[in-house]
Amino acid sequence: MENLTFQTVTIALAGGMLPALLWLWFWLKEDKEKPEPTGLLFMTFIIGMTAVIFVLPLEKLASDLINNEHILIIIWSMLEEVFKYGAVSLITLRSLSLDEPIDYPIYFITVALGFAALENALFLLNGNLRFLGATLLHTIASGSIGIFLGLAFYKKPSIKRLYLICGLIISIVLHSFFNFFIMKDNGQQFFVIFLFLWTVTIISIFLLEKLRKMSGRI
Repeated sequence: MENLTFQTVTIALAGGMLPALLWLWFWLKEDKEKPEPTGLLFMTFIIGMTAVIFVLPLEKLASDLINNEHILIIIWSMLEEVFKYGAVSLITLRSLSLDEPIDYPIYFITVALGFAALENALFLLNGNLRFLGATLLHTIASGSIGIFLGLAFYKKPSIKRLYLICGLIISIVLHSFFNFFIMKDNGQQFFVIFLFLWTVTIISIFLLEKLRKMSGRI
């Protein structure tokens, strides 16, 4: 990241932000009947970006302490997904605006896209093209936590906790799967994993439609 110029930083920030904002616009259309407060969505997006600042030093520490590449990938994935969950918990999970099943994935996707926006900008500054799939990855990984919480909307607290654990596990597995194949063979498996990401995205869209119909019952 040597010899950075204002133009370079601006291009990197734009390259990180624009795809994330376009994806956010796409996913927010799933909640068009009762859209969430713009201010709360903005705060959620910003706290997602802020989470990157805390995750990066921990990932660096993990890489210094752990020699096994597979374990390291899982640890990195756990850190990012847990911090994104923490970001949503900090800002929105106690909000009165979170009052229907579809709201859960909306906020998790928003925080994930905030995280992806800053992370992608940092990738671009380093000339790393991993960002091409990272935005979609963050969306479906964290979105899966929100989907599980949404599906548990009408269930008792103990069942909700079980759904949360399942969502976290799935998000970490998806994240680890992506990182493993991107890092393996210098990214030669990119198109295979990209196809996988789109398949999971389509499944997520169908599940969001189910949550939207559940929300209509309220």
